[in-house]
Amino acid sequence: MAILMVTAAVPSRTPRPRPLRVRRLGWCPYLEAWAAMRAHNAGAEPAEELWLAEHPPVFTLGLAGRVEHLRRPGSIPVLQTERGGQVSYHGPGQLLAYPLLNLVAACLGVRRYVYLLEQALIEVLAEAGLEATRDARSRGVYVDGAKIAAVGIRVQRGRSSHGVALNVHPDLEPFARIDPCGCPGLPVTSLRRLGVAWSLERAAALLIKHLSVLLGYAPLPPVSPREAAARPAPLSPPSERPWMS
Repeated sequence: MAILMVTAAVPSRTPRPRPLRVRRLGWCPYLEAWAAMRAHNAGAEPAEELWLAEHPPVFTLGLAGRVEHLRRPGSIPVLQTERGGQVSYHGPGQLLAYPLLNLVAACLGVRRYVYLLEQALIEVLAEAGLEATRDARSRGVYVDGAKIAAVGIRVQRGRSSHGVALNVHPDLEPFARIDPCGCPGLPVTSLRRLGVAWSLERAAALLIKHLSVLLGYAPLPPVSPREAAARPAPLSPPSERPWMS
């Protein structure tokens, strides 16, 4: 006698997006943001957050950075950092995004994570009508061979820090004082130079959207001043501030 086995189909489930707190730090010295990132990730169970900032002028050297790529820094400070990569410049008009994530819980390997950071930038630039690409010479995103966004991260105990820098409307002259990302003669561009008149806030809103979708997160509603005041925050980031521009 034949026995017919019938099993009920189990519906597939899409993973639920992980909650992500977005903090707009605005105008914030690099050292202040860096120290706050380290303090945040040193907590026992740090929340997953995305910090957005704009820094006063500074050159930063990654772990692989070589001093000879700092050709004439002049009066702009130079900082040795713990992120990956070579030398970079940060300054007014550039959007910095620092995802502080638990990559283990998010099931993201480092290579995949970096790929998705670049993809988010590519999709943001597509909204401006720009066709951006990757380049085998160095990490980051390029338009017509010129670098418009840099990627430099640190992952420790599965926790990410540092992140990406998108040139919205910075003064590009300081990039001529270095070999960007360790590549002599590498051209650098910006949204403004390419004819896109975006504010930092507009670029930030689009980057939040694309990063969240690609990485599998859902941004939480902003924290009200009353809620923020009621929360003990010994490892809090710099207070949120308005954009300079």
